[in-house]
Amino acid sequence: MQRIIKNNEVVDETWHLLPKDATFDGISNCDDLIVPLSLWREHGHALKARDGGLGVWLDADEEAEEIGADVQHFQVIALNFPAFTDGRNYSNARLLRDRYAYKGELRAVGDVLRDQLFYLRRCGFDAFALRADKDPYEALESLKDFSVRYQAATDEPLPLFRRR
Repeated sequence: MQRIIKNNEVVDETWHLLPKDATFDGISNCDDLIVPLSLWREHGHALKARDGGLGVWLDADEEAEEIGADVQHFQVIALNFPAFTDGRNYSNARLLRDRYAYKGELRAVGDVLRDQLFYLRRCGFDAFALRADKDPYEALESLKDFSVRYQAATDEPLPLFRRR
């Protein structure tokens, strides 16, 4: 079982992240699922009627605006980082938290590494599914890498000079 970082703790993964090419056929009624955006678009009403938890995931080329009106339906929104160097979902995270007031779990998935965690949290992420070859306990320590944050962000709306 994969372990993830959630709310500053390493915990067992309990959600099933469906692949991008998943279809509605054979989806369990009671499992907690994170479905790709395409499946949500096509079967949103049926997915909401299920007994299990519902989440959606966006790839880096998909926009937060596509689910902005629906965020209240999701317990988890996962944003995929296809490569460590692809930062597009940092912006989606800010939009989901700041514009759409999403309060549920915001999870980084894909090529997620220790060096990103502090900055991902600043953008509103509270859960991290690290790349399979990385140790979540070691990565958890990166959330303490910096004690002072000068710039404003989702986790601190005022810059340092305004907090003095």
